[in-house]
Amino acid sequence: MPKYRSLFISDVHLGTRACQAELLLGFLKENEADTIYLVGDIVDFWRIRRGAVWPQSHNDVLQKLLRKVRKGTRVIFIPGNHDDGLRQYCGQKFGGIDILMQTIHETPDGNRYVVMHGDEFDVVVRYAKWLAFLGDRGYQLALWTNAPVNFIRRRLGLGYWSLSGYLKLRVKSAVNFIGEFERKLSKEAKRRNANGVICGHIHHAASRQFSDIHYLNCGDWVESCTAIGETCDGEFKLIRWHDVVRAREPAADTVGKTKLEAA
Repeated sequence: MPKYRSLFISDVHLGTRACQAELLLGFLKENEADTIYLVGDIVDFWRIRRGAVWPQSHNDVLQKLLRKVRKGTRVIFIPGNHDDGLRQYCGQKFGGIDILMQTIHETPDGNRYVVMHGDEFDVVVRYAKWLAFLGDRGYQLALWTNAPVNFIRRRLGLGYWSLSGYLKLRVKSAVNFIGEFERKLSKEAKRRNANGVICGHIHHAASRQFSDIHYLNCGDWVESCTAIGETCDGEFKLIRWHDVVRAREPAADTVGKTKLEAA
């Protein structure tokens, strides 16, 4: 079982139909860390207000995190804009989980990383929340189309594909928004004399340099199923769990075929 110094997970959106809780549960079962950072939008209270979707797998994710706390893992929760109601509890503990507005993560070699959700630097979320809600509805519609498309792709033996992820990389305004968001977060890290920033919010996993600032985005668990892992020597890895799971499928198929042939 891989053991990390730290794991960073964001934008799980428990309480929504699009949340890939079973994949996240598998990830948490197979990966251990001294510290787990939950970098916002873990529970989607925006969606819950309109009627929650809460299967057992969503409970299982929360229970798994609480079990990890009981076994000695430190879990730090930084609320995002979809669970911003929990920001009033920053500075407190819940079930052994530390709730913080932001924090500084320090690597073994002394590099400092600002850890924040990132919605503070999204102008729409800050100044036009109604527009953010409207955008969220459109995003949910794009996610809804993923299910039938990927059902067909699986039948054809093809990998996972996301319409909203595709549009993010093709629509000029979305590409510009992502680039501007990354620059703002990197500038904030520099202002605070940090070496880097680790965030979420925009559902776009990344690890890149902006001059001398290391920008890391955890991605999400509604489409890409990504996380940031810090190894014991302080190296950061972008973990694409979809790819890890997909890489095992041919091996599983081969084992199954071998057993059938032997029978």
